[in-house]
Amino acid sequence: MNTVSASVLTIDFHGQPALELTAPDGARCLISLFGGQLLSWIPAGGSERLYLSPAAHFDGRSAVRGGIPVIFPQFAERGNGPRHGFARTRVWQVDESRVSKDFATATLRLVTDDATRALWPHDFALELTVVVSGNRLDLELDVENTGDAAFDFAAALHSYLRVKEVENCRLEGLRNTRYLDATAGDTVKDDRLDALIVEDEVDRLYRDAPDTVVLHDSGRALGFQSHGFPDLVVWNPWEHKCKALADMPDLDFRRMLCVEPAIAEKTMTLAPGEHWSGQHTILAA
Repeated sequence: MNTVSASVLTIDFHGQPALELTAPDGARCLISLFGGQLLSWIPAGGSERLYLSPAAHFDGRSAVRGGIPVIFPQFAERGNGPRHGFARTRVWQVDESRVSKDFATATLRLVTDDATRALWPHDFALELTVVVSGNRLDLELDVENTGDAAFDFAAALHSYLRVKEVENCRLEGLRNTRYLDATAGDTVKDDRLDALIVEDEVDRLYRDAPDTVVLHDSGRALGFQSHGFPDLVVWNPWEHKCKALADMPDLDFRRMLCVEPAIAEKTMTLAPGEHWSGQHTILAA
């Protein structure tokens, strides 16, 4: 019988510091300190379930294409700062890490400094907690206003999921949900179908999204449960836009689908001393 050595290790990954978490049952994940970003998740006895572009940049400056980037304090171009904010291009600190008899966990933290103030003039503390065990990945994102004035923010866990063939996938659970279609100038539409099937570029922001959706992928599935995030973004660049991405192979749009819990359509306001937290769980089957 094979035994697994549960651990939390600091490693070098493409020249960047990262944490490798291994649970007692063999479930594993990899978190880059640059961006506080998950780059890999392998459930116990399973295979990789996150997409990481083989052409991703690891230069310590550029956002890394793939995994689960943390979007904060701005979603896309909905603001005056960098696209998708600055959290994904800052180095986070390890606040806590440990292994128990059932799981491995780590909490990373990002706080205000001169560089963030130059981009966004507010004081904050951002924490990401990751728990890996069995077929389950749990993420919690926490935002605290540490300043003396209220601020508005957006946030998302921009999850790139590895799929066998995106055209064979079915995303279920969004029927009768209203969404903004970015491929049609943010036209408001209603999803009337039992499942979303990707046959062209998809860039949808589902408003007041259901807490639970399921992605079926060629005989396997991923279930998503979110709390605290009002929106759900679904994205695939398809062939034409994928070719324009320098950090992604031309045909890799077939190997990924982003399903990301978000505060995106409307920002959230935090008064001084207030917290917000959002939870996201992915279950592999």
